[in-house]
Amino acid sequence: MIPRIVQKPVIITLAKALRLNRYTSENDTNTKNELYMNASVCASTNLHAEIKLLREIISNASDAIDKLCYLSLTDDKVGLNRDQFEIKLSIDKEHRLLTVSDNGIGMSQEELENNLGVIASSGSLKFRQEVAGDERDDTDIIGQFGVGFYSAFMVADEITVITKKYGEDQAWKWQSTGVDGYTIEPCEKDTVGTDIIMHIKPDTEEEKDEYSQYLREYPLYKLVKKYSDYIRFPIRMRMPHPKLKEGCPEDKPEYEEVFEWETLNSMVPLWQRKKADVKKEEYDEFYQQRFADSQPPLSVITVSAEGAVTYKALLFIPEKAPLRYYSEEFEGGLQLYSAGVMIMDKCKELLPECFNFVRGVVESPDLNLNISRELLQHDRQLKLIGANLEKKVKAELERLLRDEREKYESFWQSFGRQIKLSAMDNYGEKKDMLQDLMLFYSSTEKKLVTLDEYVSRMKEDQKAIYYAAGETVDKIDKLPQLEALKDQGVEILYFTEEVDEFAAQILHTYKDKEFRSAMDGAAEESAQEKAKEAADAHKDVFSFVKETLGDAVSEVKPAVRLKSHPVCLTAGEGLSFEMEKYFQMMQPESGIKAQRILELNTEHPVFAALEAAVTADPEKAKKYARLLYDQALLIAGLPLDDPSGYTDLVCDLMK
Repeated sequence: MIPRIVQKPVIITLAKALRLNRYTSENDTNTKNELYMNASVCASTNLHAEIKLLREIISNASDAIDKLCYLSLTDDKVGLNRDQFEIKLSIDKEHRLLTVSDNGIGMSQEELENNLGVIASSGSLKFRQEVAGDERDDTDIIGQFGVGFYSAFMVADEITVITKKYGEDQAWKWQSTGVDGYTIEPCEKDTVGTDIIMHIKPDTEEEKDEYSQYLREYPLYKLVKKYSDYIRFPIRMRMPHPKLKEGCPEDKPEYEEVFEWETLNSMVPLWQRKKADVKKEEYDEFYQQRFADSQPPLSVITVSAEGAVTYKALLFIPEKAPLRYYSEEFEGGLQLYSAGVMIMDKCKELLPECFNFVRGVVESPDLNLNISRELLQHDRQLKLIGANLEKKVKAELERLLRDEREKYESFWQSFGRQIKLSAMDNYGEKKDMLQDLMLFYSSTEKKLVTLDEYVSRMKEDQKAIYYAAGETVDKIDKLPQLEALKDQGVEILYFTEEVDEFAAQILHTYKDKEFRSAMDGAAEESAQEKAKEAADAHKDVFSFVKETLGDAVSEVKPAVRLKSHPVCLTAGEGLSFEMEKYFQMMQPESGIKAQRILELNTEHPVFAALEAAVTADPEKAKKYARLLYDQALLIAGLPLDDPSGYTDLVCDLMK
């Protein structure tokens, strides 16, 4: 029989396919012809060839097996048990051929034309529509749109399909280069099923291994493991193994390479098993291998949901942050599966940014895939899954905080910064959800505490949540501004990260208690009244110091919280000194500075010496004023305006 030549290319442009999804009318010839184009266009798209090459072809093979497996339930003539179905990969390096074979239902001549000659037609979709009720759930057909097959032209310059349909005697061969249309002719095939034979393109001068990698066992093995590991039928390939040559001496062993058939895929995913049947060691091994972490996860979350949307999820909370976690290079997201096939490696939509440290997989049969079977229509189902997973992760973190505090504190050391940063996003959109997860070091408890724990210990007359910011706990603990509050037994939260103060400003209050800096100069009414009296009594001294220092300080006033120290700096409203340090580090050219308010302890002997010098020796008093200011800068962790001048000043006063 002379093969019939169909005079039209068979490759659809991805851009148009995404807009149209599928044909609305098989009789609309003009519409079809408009969508057909040269295979090279497809190859020039930004899709990853590695994803498309095997994932789509193997998924089609799995669908074909599913159909025959379904028929075998009612047709004894099929003659195959479920454990006899398989998908095989074969490599012919000499002739640059990669073959994917299945013993599924096969295709007739008509189906070849409809499925491979008419773009976006899908036998799988038709089959799903014909199967009703509970039986549809058992078939678990993957393919819906019929475009995936043509992705093979991204790496192949010719494709041959040899197929024999179950129940028919005649086999058929479909062949195309993707440019000049295709041919269909009868052929011989002993068994039912389909062989997809791809002639792999030659490598380019720019990329020496661009296409030849698809003719080697290990790269193909990795692709199967990554994208098709949970296909329900075994995917087998001959893999190389070293074998000791027969007859070689024991002291000089020689090895030869032998090839043996191996099953590449796992078939049954861990998240499909009951949690009670899975050991902790299995979860740990899965997590460490899948997500390349040397440490086991801190916690495991399993989810099985049915209802508005059906899905299963297996989530892991890592113990340590990965390298570059807090950099722009880090990319979060969960692996997304449909019917055992990985659809997306990092689906960001499944978890909010605040929980981007979570690793794991989600599988759902309800997701609406578009024509590429790679991208998602971001529909209601996806949003429902994401909202539910957010609640699950938060609940698990709350459980760890409540029941396994040591574990939670380990988590906090790695990811607490992310929680605080996320509370600030979008003007505090998620602050109410995240605030109870936050930990800060307590001046009285000498450990990390929650905001709720802090508020529960507050005195009845305490109106604010006090905090102090600095580089380390030890440095904050030595700040002179905290002496008075400590003597009163007031608990102070120590902020050691630059993000802490920003987060406190966004939170603003917690359980109606306002956040207040312990170093902002605010004090009880009695202390404020005492400071006012001191300012009136020593106004000449304060005016003298202000005049001496000029614009270096915005104000000079009596201290309200100092006891044993003579001087300190406090910041004005808005920007703190720690915030200033952060901006100077990130944007040194900005020149952003906090207001500098110099506070003097009028009850300290140094103040008495200063006051005496103002009258008796004004030049010496000026030196005292500059010295006290420099000391205040050092205590606050701020750079000296003139370090050498400071040392000269100290030496001069020691004469």
